[in-house]
Amino acid sequence: MKNINTYMHFSEHKLKVCVSCLLLSLLIFASCEDILEEKPKTLAVEVFYNTSEEVETSVNAIYTPISGNIVEQTVILDTHTDWGYGRGSRADYNNLQGFNAASSINNAGGRWNTFYLAIRNANLVIKNAPNGSSISQSDISKNVGEAKFLRAFAYFQLVRNWGSIPLRTEENMKVVDLAKSPVADVYTLIVSDLSYAESNLPEVQSLVGKPTKYSAKTMLADVYLTLGRYAEARDKANEVIQSNKYSLVSVKSKTDYQWNLFGPVIVTTPEEIFYFKYSRQAGQGNWILWVLSHASTGNFNFGGAYAHYSDATNPFYVNWNDNDIRKSLWDKINFGLGPNTLICSKYIDPNAVEKDRGAGNDLPIYRYSEVLLIYAEASCMASSGPTSEGIEALNKVHRRAYGKDPKTTSDVDFKISNYNKTTFQDLVLQERAYEFIFEGKRWYDLKRTGKAAEVIKAAKGITIAEKAYLWPIPVSELDYNKALDPATDQNPGY
Repeated sequence: MKNINTYMHFSEHKLKVCVSCLLLSLLIFASCEDILEEKPKTLAVEVFYNTSEEVETSVNAIYTPISGNIVEQTVILDTHTDWGYGRGSRADYNNLQGFNAASSINNAGGRWNTFYLAIRNANLVIKNAPNGSSISQSDISKNVGEAKFLRAFAYFQLVRNWGSIPLRTEENMKVVDLAKSPVADVYTLIVSDLSYAESNLPEVQSLVGKPTKYSAKTMLADVYLTLGRYAEARDKANEVIQSNKYSLVSVKSKTDYQWNLFGPVIVTTPEEIFYFKYSRQAGQGNWILWVLSHASTGNFNFGGAYAHYSDATNPFYVNWNDNDIRKSLWDKINFGLGPNTLICSKYIDPNAVEKDRGAGNDLPIYRYSEVLLIYAEASCMASSGPTSEGIEALNKVHRRAYGKDPKTTSDVDFKISNYNKTTFQDLVLQERAYEFIFEGKRWYDLKRTGKAAEVIKAAKGITIAEKAYLWPIPVSELDYNKALDPATDQNPGY
């Protein structure tokens, strides 16, 4: 359970973040007043980045914009899928005709801004930490590694959704007018940042929730998979597997998934590689429960907006084996759209302390199940056909979903002789679709494999508009960044 020491950590984290935000606000103000006095800005930086504690406080400030933003990013991504729907104004997301409602466009701009705020905070650490006067080289490397890991995460979100974007680093962070960089250059920075993080983050962090070198290896595997660099994705995933530091949480029931894998009182599990951490404290909790839940279930004591849902007549659900425990995480709730409406009960907290940010459930970013599935797909694609090791990795995840021992062969196992390169990749993608509902993976999978148009058409009868593959560059960016031309730099269709 999340004990008092864990809550103390989160409270301390929140205090450090507040101090960091105050410092950053002062730095922003000082930079605007350069013409009056340069010295206060310089002095603030020199005073603050001298000790390990001060640098760590600045690292913690990187998490704040992301942790408040990543839930919205996740649920929106999962309306861009064969199984997901948004209700009310959020229907604009699942129609896959691009963002047409002002609310959707403004919302996208907000997410863009918070990712860039996290990048800015990371750049401050990367630039200033090496100049600290009372901090060891090992602490500098560790904190810069964490900052680069988080910067890579933010850019990985940005590049997959907006494409070519301004690439702001510690080297050009004072430049306001910055042209977009090609997608390839963004990925070069992401790989470079993660390689540094892999070399400099510890194997085990002193605080639960901090990234480790295996978090960096896992994101690198994901990036390589996205780029079609399959041998590298396979090898990086295999390094995590061979570390023997992680294992799947065994489940026998829907309740096991809800409480033992995604539950609100869990501090960590053997499956956790990198999660955004939340606690059952006002202002520090996860609000995905409010977005997804319905009052009739009793799963969340503040009811819920039931803003995202699925449908039992959708082929995705119809073709899903009823013996798969993950399917039972969908409840039929008729809230006005008919008796086949499905509400997800993956994340529950009947004792949350607040409606918006008071639930204790952490948000998974990388779980061990994903490492196994990355390995399964990448090993197949690199070898032009499924491998025995790859199908075993897939079967471990599949067995667990049916309540079996992940490490023991079973009657639900897939057989390698039944698949070739194409059909095995499809099989892995389907397993990923079942495994990562409301973890924001499916849309990325469909885009990177070029299967989005076919899959969405079959499930929803929708032809994806070309503009839907990228989100609109915010008007604020186009207005204030004079290196961008609204006529040519806006994404197509907007």
